[in-house]
Amino acid sequence: MLNVGLTGGIACGKSTVAQMFVLRGAHLIDFDVIAHQVQEPGKPAWQEIVDYFGSDILDQDKKINRIKMAAIVFNHPESLKVLNNTVHPRVYEEWQARLEKIKASDPHAIALSDVPLLFEGQMQYLFDLTILVMIPAQEQINRLITRNGISSEEARLRLVCQMLIDDKIILADIVIDNQASIAETEKKVEEVWQELIRREIIKSNS
Repeated sequence: MLNVGLTGGIACGKSTVAQMFVLRGAHLIDFDVIAHQVQEPGKPAWQEIVDYFGSDILDQDKKINRIKMAAIVFNHPESLKVLNNTVHPRVYEEWQARLEKIKASDPHAIALSDVPLLFEGQMQYLFDLTILVMIPAQEQINRLITRNGISSEEARLRLVCQMLIDDKIILADIVIDNQASIAETEKKVEEVWQELIRREIIKSNS
């Protein structure tokens, strides 16, 4: 099995690229989805979060209100650290379990993990290789404004919170430039997919 990490800056089209790989046979694991699942009511992470932050962060259905949570941790590094230390180990455990399940069902699988903050979290060592989906920073801003209906200043502030795309390019094993047409991106994804298959065969035979 080939263990691949997929990442990209905000509004770069990473989810679209991920689905292109899925259509070619990749097994997708979404870290954001796992993070939400481990915080569902009744889960250990949920209980620890409520014990620390209090029940005021909950909606009527007992689910964590992410807007309230974000407001608390945004300007409080210690609270953010507590949240991360509660959620991240559970996400890692669930990710490992899913990898094992994929490998058991398909020993030659290409497992693609969608990790938004892969490089920010220095998680490269967890993967056989990493793929970065990128567009120029100004294009990110333009897409954010269009997609989210926010101001140029708000879009720039969101970009500042992430590692610069140029710094990510240096760290990535494979880069997919997603600023052209969908057809061009499909062509690049197909090329990368064939490379992933080649690498999986090499790994399996080594």
